[in-house]
Amino acid sequence: MPSVLLASRNRKKLAELQRVVDAAGITGLDVLGLDAVPEYPEEPETGATFEANALIKAHAGARATGLPCLADDSGISVDALNGMPGVLSARWSGSHGDDPANNALLLAQLSDIPDERRGAAFVSACALVLPGGDETVVRGEWRGRVLRVERGPHGFGYDPLFAPDDEVAAGRSAAELSPQEKDALSHRGKALAQLVPALRALAG
Repeated sequence: MPSVLLASRNRKKLAELQRVVDAAGITGLDVLGLDAVPEYPEEPETGATFEANALIKAHAGARATGLPCLADDSGISVDALNGMPGVLSARWSGSHGDDPANNALLLAQLSDIPDERRGAAFVSACALVLPGGDETVVRGEWRGRVLRVERGPHGFGYDPLFAPDDEVAAGRSAAELSPQEKDALSHRGKALAQLVPALRALAG
């Protein structure tokens, strides 16, 4: 069975990609995470854009494993902070992937910003790189605003602080949506949906 490697150890991202594949009715494609392949040196994410970082990760995975590799680089872009944290979202507080510290710092930086100026967007760039070097890059955005307190048990990262603009989510944070609701609305869901034709081709 053909496989596609997702260059991530994040189980929630892996589950998200699997749900997109299933929802598209794609059968016969094995979705693997980094834990399923021999460890390889991961290159530093030195790109200035989400797209550049996604390509760095996807090329490294395809080179190291010989598998088609899908990588996502995503984060939150806050209007009042001139688009930051942006590509620095995962390490905004100084250490990579410390969600509580990142969220606390963002709240502190926005403490005196009024509600009407707390607009933000989640951004996801997804890159699919084939072993031969062919690449496809797509981008999804999800508009909303930054809340004043964390809400909701689901999701990860900045989800508990993000209130989407979508009517279907009315009054809820991204972390209060079910996984299926989030897939239908989210930045990563929008990006991954654009890759469905390429994933279907991989499945043969």
